[in-house]
Amino acid sequence: VQLQASGGGLVQAGGSLRLSCVASGATFSNYAMAWFRQAPGKEREFVAAISWVGSSTYYADSVKGRFTISRENAKNTVYLQMNSLKPEDTAVYYCAAGRGGRDFSGSYRRETVYGFWGQGTQVTVSS
Repeated sequence: VQLQASGGGLVQAGGSLRLSCVASGATFSNYAMAWFRQAPGKEREFVAAISWVGSSTYYADSVKGRFTISRENAKNTVYLQMNSLKPEDTAVYYCAAGRGGRDFSGSYRRETVYGFWGQGTQVTVSS
């Protein structure tokens, strides 16, 4: 699976951005999808995940209520709508794909669940 993320940029605090990640090379609906992020000097962290057909979504506490993950299987695309952005949301955002397995609801935060990663897109939030 090849993943191409886009949509990052510079935005003021309180603003919004929508990230997109287009997948190719496999049947998209066979994969659970997620977004992770990595801020300078910090480890990569989980942001949001969505199940194969979008029936279940999961969020990090830090973004719950502000970010929304969604997918359009017909377009092989997963989105991350980010509202009420804060300076601490500044990071490189990565999309990831994985088969998930039966225990996805218990494992979605783990990077090892996802075998395929995009190249990342930079999000910078100014104060």
